[in-house]
Amino acid sequence: MAFRSKQQSKKSNNRTLITHINSKSPISEQYKTIRTNIQFSSLDEDIRSLVVTSSGPGEGKSTTVGNLAVVFAQQGKRVLLIDADMRKPTAHYTFRKDNITGLTNVLTRQAALDKAVSETDIENLYILTSGPIPPNPAELLSSHAMDELLESAMHHFDMVLFDTPPVLAVTDAQILASKCNGTILVVKSNYTATDAAVKAKELLSAAQAKLLGVVLNAKKLKESNYYYYYGK
Repeated sequence: MAFRSKQQSKKSNNRTLITHINSKSPISEQYKTIRTNIQFSSLDEDIRSLVVTSSGPGEGKSTTVGNLAVVFAQQGKRVLLIDADMRKPTAHYTFRKDNITGLTNVLTRQAALDKAVSETDIENLYILTSGPIPPNPAELLSSHAMDELLESAMHHFDMVLFDTPPVLAVTDAQILASKCNGTILVVKSNYTATDAAVKAKELLSAAQAKLLGVVLNAKKLKESNYYYYYGK
């Protein structure tokens, strides 16, 4: 399966990818801890497809899924990050890719997966941008074409991660969560309302999603020996 090379795409922008900029930083260590927890969250099956979502906008889901993709790639796994937020996509900004051809084109059978996926400047990490914003995202994600895409992606990659719209906004995240091995819910400290987080969990459970856990984002911690140790 051939993919567009990084020479054929613009260089990535790693400003939000702390795990790539400084892999030994305290924040990067936390992402590695999340990675480990994901890997040990299920004894029955390997977690190879993962949805990362939030209850509402601005809670850090896209930053979280991007950094998780990096730490899985750093482990030597072939990782595909799919921007399935076809309403307000951001992955192409993070990695400085064009968004002419992406997920939408694959699901509408206008492009093959191997033609739409491209490398990033991070070893082992590939990206499928959202593509043009369609009028019917939920219908595309629930289609047979989406099942075929996921099956193909799982065949060619060790780990497939989806960035999805917030749960309370639209049904997209629920649809994908029902198809994947696991789901991570991102909440933001002093920002996400408790009721919103609970409602998001209920909606994911109703979709028979396997909720692996919740990531608390933007929590300020005081300096500690832990930070001193890992800062070296």
